[in-house]
Amino acid sequence: MALIEWRMQGPEIANCNCNWGCPCQFNALPTHGNCRAVTGMRVDSGYFGDVSLGGVKWAGMFAWPGPIHQGGGQALVVIDPAATDAQRSALLTILSGQETEPGATIFNVFATVIATLHPPLFLPIDFELDIDRRMGRLTIDGLMNTKISPIRNPVTGAEHRARVSLPGGFEYREAEFANGETHAEGVVPLSWSSGHAHVAMLNLSTHGAS
Repeated sequence: MALIEWRMQGPEIANCNCNWGCPCQFNALPTHGNCRAVTGMRVDSGYFGDVSLGGVKWAGMFAWPGPIHQGGGQALVVIDPAATDAQRSALLTILSGQETEPGATIFNVFATVIATLHPPLFLPIDFELDIDRRMGRLTIDGLMNTKISPIRNPVTGAEHRARVSLPGGFEYREAEFANGETHAEGVVPLSWSSGHAHVAMLNLSTHGAS
């Protein structure tokens, strides 16, 4: 059976508990032996079949007891309540890795290593991002707060700019690297004052990243 064609384009914020650079980007093991992460996106344009996804916002909180590829992870998805019922259903399908070529997107890959997918929440999401300045925030009142800022030289305090290109990436093809701080409560608690972050313009579809 043919897959439903979908696409999501827009800015992304991602922050994890690893050191700047994030070993995952280089097929290495996590800094602290486990992975805790948050990601969020504002979909500026997109579709799922005949359902428009333009304007929707979503966020995800993740935790693995060890390296991601060893599995046993848990995840919580939050969708901004401005999304219609059809948009919510479409997003939950995409974010759970369905209607996607095997291994083509981060959602499809993550679906194979998540043991517990908590029931989704529908809460207002505040998403702000300036990719060039590496400044942004992803906030869900009473649940999560992520702040993005530039990496700074530990001696001079000057901003340090770094970007990574992943020609075969399943999340992004190019991203700016930054510093991130996250504090989250609820079923997937997260807390760190400094960790890897990357910000990017995503262009994801049924067939992968472009």
